[in-house]
Amino acid sequence: MSGANSYDVAIVGGGHNGLAAACYLAEAGKRVVVIEAREKIGGMASSGYLIPEAPRHLINPCALDLMSLRVHPMMPQELQLERHGFRQVEMSPGYVYVHPDGNSLVFWREPEKTAAEIRRFSSRDAEEFLALMKLVDAFIDMAIPMMRVDPAQRNLGAKWQALKAVLRNRHLKPEIMALIGSPAYTSIMERFEHPVVQSALCCLLGAAGPIANDATGIYFALLGFIHRFGLGRAVGGTQALSDALAARLRELGGEILVSAPVAEIIAGDGRAKGVRLKDGRVLSAKAVVASIHPKMALEMVTPGALDRRTLTRVALAPANGHGASPLKVDVALSSQVNYRRIEALRADGLSLRKSVLLIGTSDAVLDNFRCAARGEVSKLPYMWITVPTAVDPGQAPEGQDVAYLYPVATPVEPREGWDAIRDRVGQTVIDQAAEYMQGLKEFEIGRRVEAAPDLEKRLNVHRGCVVHVDTSTTRSAMMRPAAGLGGDSLPVAGLFLGGAGIHPGGGVNGLPGRIAASRVNRFLAR
Repeated sequence: MSGANSYDVAIVGGGHNGLAAACYLAEAGKRVVVIEAREKIGGMASSGYLIPEAPRHLINPCALDLMSLRVHPMMPQELQLERHGFRQVEMSPGYVYVHPDGNSLVFWREPEKTAAEIRRFSSRDAEEFLALMKLVDAFIDMAIPMMRVDPAQRNLGAKWQALKAVLRNRHLKPEIMALIGSPAYTSIMERFEHPVVQSALCCLLGAAGPIANDATGIYFALLGFIHRFGLGRAVGGTQALSDALAARLRELGGEILVSAPVAEIIAGDGRAKGVRLKDGRVLSAKAVVASIHPKMALEMVTPGALDRRTLTRVALAPANGHGASPLKVDVALSSQVNYRRIEALRADGLSLRKSVLLIGTSDAVLDNFRCAARGEVSKLPYMWITVPTAVDPGQAPEGQDVAYLYPVATPVEPREGWDAIRDRVGQTVIDQAAEYMQGLKEFEIGRRVEAAPDLEKRLNVHRGCVVHVDTSTTRSAMMRPAAGLGGDSLPVAGLFLGGAGIHPGGGVNGLPGRIAASRVNRFLAR
């Protein structure tokens, strides 16, 4: 085979994790190629001009807020992405809950300021919130060190940091264990009395999954992340992060192939040998990183190279297993929307245009997930809405906007099928959002509606699951994506997973790619 088609590492998937893995490997002196099926890199960390009627309105079809990258900032720092144009802007306030009666509750960066917001509704709830934050802060102190490292390694330094946090907070251990082991909904309802406060927390934590399920108290970590790290966005859209990674990779001598779908991850004699593209090209490699959904990755491996048990275990790993998936509605607008009705009720002059608004009630959150599990669309609005152009005006023509509408829990498989209901549901979402976002319907130029099967088709992600494999205590660390498959290598030597399906899971932070790169380097050094 010619040297031109021979690499140290071939990486399948040009999302931000695949690009991050490639950069780390190229920094280590490896000859690397990233292979992307679509015409552009980025995957879920991408942006584009996707509404034909509005060719100058930038759309972020998946990831927008970069909370996870603020929690785990190592990748952009280590890879010097600022030199390649990546910049973040912090949103303040980041998240604001809005009740159907127009009352709003701001989740400020400072817990004391959030407590002051809550005190407007209930003094008791404000004190309970501050007590809760002590538990949440202690929990994330224990968790973050282990989230940032490869669970297959000894990680003595991280374990020491986690142990110190445990010892420092040992008096809180029973309460912390009770909190993370219980349904988030139960903890909210037993601690807080005012419906606005209850609904605000339900709408926030519901973004992580069905809050009525056991052991969803882990979702309270979102509160800790908000207060400790804040919320940021990429200037120029999320694509700017992926483009910066690509620029860094090319600077390091790495290659990127686009419009190059992979037909086969070649394996023989118990080891990975490279990839075969659908156009017939064969690229040899000493190691292969599959930075795509684990199910799709293993289905690409040469038939017979993996045992049936392994294939089945990964195929059945839960992906939107609760039956719910977000819906995404983007709307291009000819003018600027506003939240003046809501702002007027606050009487403190706070502008909400740059914030993410959480819309719904505690009952709506429960109903949306329950309906989705039955294949139905709830009639109760529960969504997150925001205006990316309020933070970064360059994403639309001057004086115009883009609206980002995100119903959190819609059915993966509606009884009628998405083709039959997509347009109707999209209109309902816009109608519901317009109750809060003034001008949304009047200024519409065009829209884009993407449900779970659309996302699955566009990005080859099983059941449209944005985190690849549902996150839970039983699907983390060495158990992610499944038992026996969260370590250094798969049963095929030299084949590695490197996307959201491995530790630490979903979110735009590059950690799965970083971990995959370290595993490949150890493998190649043997």
